[in-house]
Amino acid sequence: MEDLTDNEREEQLRRWWSDNWAWIIGGVALGLAILGGWQYWQRHKLQTAEQDEASYLAVVAALEGRNRDEAVKQAAELQQRRPGSPYVDQSDLALARAAVERREFDEAARLLRGVVDRSQDAELRLVAKMRLARVLVEQGKHDEALALLDVAQAGAFAALAHEVRGDAFAGKGDAAQARSEYDAAIEASTPGSGVDTAYVELKRDALERAAAADAPAADQPAAEAPAQ
Repeated sequence: MEDLTDNEREEQLRRWWSDNWAWIIGGVALGLAILGGWQYWQRHKLQTAEQDEASYLAVVAALEGRNRDEAVKQAAELQQRRPGSPYVDQSDLALARAAVERREFDEAARLLRGVVDRSQDAELRLVAKMRLARVLVEQGKHDEALALLDVAQAGAFAALAHEVRGDAFAGKGDAAQARSEYDAAIEASTPGSGVDTAYVELKRDALERAAAADAPAADQPAAEAPAQ
């Protein structure tokens, strides 16, 4: 087949463009629309995250200013506007911490249970569980605290879980189990575990001293019976 002349190539190109221009322009327009939609969605996500963060920071600022009502209001508005936002969980953790400081343990437990039940963030759920278990110990609900903490599933929080379990057993009066949990907490502790090993040792040693004080002195002779 002979090569096409310049005029023939031009005519062939003109016919091809006439047959396909609509598809080409439509494809370009569709690609631009997809790109524009993606960019809009990215901007929308960024703006939404910034709004959520601003609401959370408003909760923290209100708590720092001891304006509890304003903190609760900001948290409620955030939850109503964006119930699935991780900043809702962060806000409830902040409110729960403030409630613990006021020794309002029922309110703290309610807030923490909400985070445990709904959070999509596995780490936040574990944080909430640890704090809830501490609150339950303060409330004297030692068995509930123990049931809540599964060390095998605690991951990086294993050392902290052992410590809280030790507190729960100590509260129940089971010194042997408490000492065992404290020893496990010390052994599992790492620089980033959040466990103060010196404090855990103090709690463990206090149990041992209490047990020694309560035990009868085996080496002391029995008191002689009074003369008749």
